[in-house]
Amino acid sequence: MPEEGAGSVPGIGLRLLALLLDWGLSLAIAYGILGADPQEAQYVPLLVFAVMTALLLTLFGTTVGKRITGTGVAATGERALPWPLAVVIRTVLLCLVIPAVVYDRDQRGLHDRAAGTVSRRL
Repeated sequence: MPEEGAGSVPGIGLRLLALLLDWGLSLAIAYGILGADPQEAQYVPLLVFAVMTALLLTLFGTTVGKRITGTGVAATGERALPWPLAVVIRTVLLCLVIPAVVYDRDQRGLHDRAAGTVSRRL
């Protein structure tokens, strides 16, 4: 992968901003559109986030937050997983938080390593 520009691995700041934008959208959908009660249904935003992330990554390779920040997700070819399965694995591990905050020297979180994916600039 290139060091800079399109196709390079984005920094932690861009990835965190994309995550925060997607989480904000999930909160807006869960509490605003679906009308979930924040006191009784605290899991609803996480479920909305997981479904939204898995669906958008499967279809477009990016989420709303990632698109705004100019990033996306691509397969590395290191795993022989069908794309939808790789996205689901990545999303489930992302929702567990810990695999996403532990990353290697290539700036790939454990969720990306397990799924055979990588975040990249568009």
